[in-house]
This record gives sequence, C-alpha cells and structure tokens, in this order.
Amino acid sequence: MPAQTDFLRPLPYFSALSDADMQRVERVALERSFERGEILFLEGEPCAGLYALKSGLVRVFKSSPEGREQVLLVARPGDTFNDIPVFDGGPNPASAAALELSTVVIIPRDAILSLVDACPPAAAIVRLFAARLRRMTTLISDLSFRSVLSRLAKVLLEAAAADGGTPAQRLTQEEMAAMVGTVRDVIGRALRLLEREGAIKMQRQKIVVVNAKKLRDMV
Repeated sequence: MPAQTDFLRPLPYFSALSDADMQRVERVALERSFERGEILFLEGEPCAGLYALKSGLVRVFKSSPEGREQVLLVARPGDTFNDIPVFDGGPNPASAAALELSTVVIIPRDAILSLVDACPPAAAIVRLFAARLRRMTTLISDLSFRSVLSRLAKVLLEAAAADGGTPAQRLTQEEMAAMVGTVRDVIGRALRLLEREGAIKMQRQKIVVVNAKKLRDMV
C-alpha cells in the first residue's frame, strides 16, 4: 500500500500525532475502493474502524424497516466518518454507500483507541461524547421514521424505566411535545389514544404505564 502520511496527516484526528504514532497508524491503515452504489458498511454491523474518504463521494444514512432512508452526511474527500462506534464500542449507527467511484482509508478501531488509551481521562471524555452523539443519531432516526405515537410510546417507556417501575416521570405535555418533536395538542390526543388502547392510565399529574408491551409494540 502506498504511504498514507501525506493524506492522513492534515486530518483533524491525526494532525497532532508524533511521527512515531503516525507511522503506527499508517502500518495498519487499509485502503479500499468502492464502485458507485456499493455498500461500505451496514448499520448494526460491528465497527471495522474509522473511515477517511480519499476520493469520491459517500453517503452515510439511516434506514427504516420499510426501506425509507435519511441521509446523515454526504462525505467528501478529507472527511472522516463512522467515528461513533470507534469510541463507544457499539455497532455501526448508520450505513454508508458510494455515490461514485470512491477510495477510503480505514484505520482499525484498536489503532485509534491506542492513541487515547495513554490518557484515561481523555479516553473517558471521548467515550462520553461518542455515546451522546449516538443518542443524537438515534433521535434523528426517530424524528425521520417514527410517528408521533411511536415516539411518544418510546418516551413513556424510557421515563418509566428511569423511574424504576411502571409510573412515568411527571413530564408535562409541553415537555413531552418538545421531546417528541411536535406540539402540545398533538401530544394530548396521542395520550388519550394510548389510554383508550389500555397502554397507560392518566392519574392527576402522573401517567402510569399499565401495559408496557403495548407501548413496545407501538415503538
């Protein structure tokens, strides 16, 4: 494989590395090319590493079970992507496909982590930020693909779990609307529908989850 230092060194992840660390990264970096429409990786698969786009165009996207797509990023030369699972250890949060003939450099996860492992506080901070970015990616997916009723059911399940049982936290309809990405009137109608379906029971200022399975089915 040709030397990758000239390409990788200007990228934010590598610009501050010592020559020795840069050589370690270069030794394990893998260069691959993908034809237009070819999949680089799929959502839910184990993470192969950090991707850096050397040439071409790549779209990073989320998919719904019905086949709908939400593009999160159109990567251009010099962009890096799929960094969330590198640092939080989870699966790929999205899929990626080439929009044209594209060449990427893949740096394995272990090689990236070795750069921060020498500083445990920095590693902990990076993992925290990666976890938060994963939650934001999930939120984008929810807003794109789930109905208001489905998003509300998810909020109520999470609130009940955080409360240690079936009663949901005392969230106002305005707060739930903001969390779900809608308005108070729509939340009010959705809550009444969930109550008629026997999933919840509204008691004064508290919502009680009486049938978590129904909520999970809606999610």
